[in-house]
Amino acid sequence: MDGLENSLTQEQRREVERQLAVIRRGTAEIVPEEELAAKVARSVATGRPLKIKLGLDPSAPDIHIGHTVVLQKLRQFQELGHEVQLIIGDFTGRIGDPTGKSETRKQLSEEDVRRNAETYERQIFKILDPARTRIHFNSAWLAPLTFADVVQLAAKVTVARMLERDDFAKRYASGLPISIHEFFYPLMQGYDSVALESDIELGGTDQKFNLLMGRHLQKEFGQEAQVAIMMPILEGLDGVQKMSKSLGNYIGIDEDPNEIYGKAMSVPDELMLKYFELTVDISNEELEELKRGLAEGSVHPRDAKMKLAHSLVRMYHGREAADAAERRFVTVFQQRELPEEIEEAVLPAAELTDGKIRIARLLTALGLQSSLSEARRSVQQGAVRINGERIADPNGEVAPRDGDIVQVGKRRFARIAIR
Repeated sequence: MDGLENSLTQEQRREVERQLAVIRRGTAEIVPEEELAAKVARSVATGRPLKIKLGLDPSAPDIHIGHTVVLQKLRQFQELGHEVQLIIGDFTGRIGDPTGKSETRKQLSEEDVRRNAETYERQIFKILDPARTRIHFNSAWLAPLTFADVVQLAAKVTVARMLERDDFAKRYASGLPISIHEFFYPLMQGYDSVALESDIELGGTDQKFNLLMGRHLQKEFGQEAQVAIMMPILEGLDGVQKMSKSLGNYIGIDEDPNEIYGKAMSVPDELMLKYFELTVDISNEELEELKRGLAEGSVHPRDAKMKLAHSLVRMYHGREAADAAERRFVTVFQQRELPEEIEEAVLPAAELTDGKIRIARLLTALGLQSSLSEARRSVQQGAVRINGERIADPNGEVAPRDGDIVQVGKRRFARIAIR
């Protein structure tokens, strides 16, 4: 950047530093940092937007806020005037990224991939600006490759390099099978960067090998290498494990506003600032002010968490829904009152024996719990109330009546209607 930096005006230098401060925020690693600075400086000097790439393997289309960490960074790039290259891996998705897997992944059908891709598109534009987003399907350049082209591509990377990948190395050392086609996933993802001449690629820390493969292949094809930016993996609501739908420690962006708000209020205090930094549209200045307030004691952690919850609902459902969810939370959980509207749930009279029913069966019949074992656990944890009275015996019977209010945990309510 040295030669270019000398030609920049003072105002342009300030703009470069401003952009770098936004880009660096919350990142886990930038490879290499000096090339990022040079690319940003050239963009500011020429007015040419940088091309920022993100590849999506459309195998699990329900986005939770752990997925949005990289999407929020893309949005920041857009606000700085750059262009997002969003690649739907309709071709690579038929293979499936083996990252972090101990066995070969099941290949998706073309129909599965297309259906999942449509769901992705609908959800990502809750975050990204469509006007600065270019959506590509990588089958456009991967499908036409001949076998000779594929052999030439494969010749640019050694088997030893492939086995540097942690998951491949572990499987190889353990004698677990690695199919040849799995080696082609990082090759194809790297070739995506060649096809689009990407300036920067984003991904999670678990995607570092794939992102660096893009750099390697761009050099092999005589292009300027992209910068790889790795974002941290977000812990879930348990505060320990990676946010995951299968672990139940997630906040889905398509969930009900009250559910999003309530879940956000259960984020561990020690992770609250990380959630602010990585998942909501807060400026660097606001974030620093919040950090100071919490450190000095002028901002109460509960109030900060309510701001987080409100921000998440506003981003995905609008300000009106966020305001309503906040009012409901204050009413139900801070004032310990029932919500104004409680959905009616039908309890078939046939479920009752002499007017009674086991509590676990009642909870499943009302749709408040998905299984009897889950219902019994909730009772054991003291999370179940009928008309405000806590139920203590997970195997006990109750005598429900029309209009009774059943509550499970902090966010689930039902008004019984016996039919």
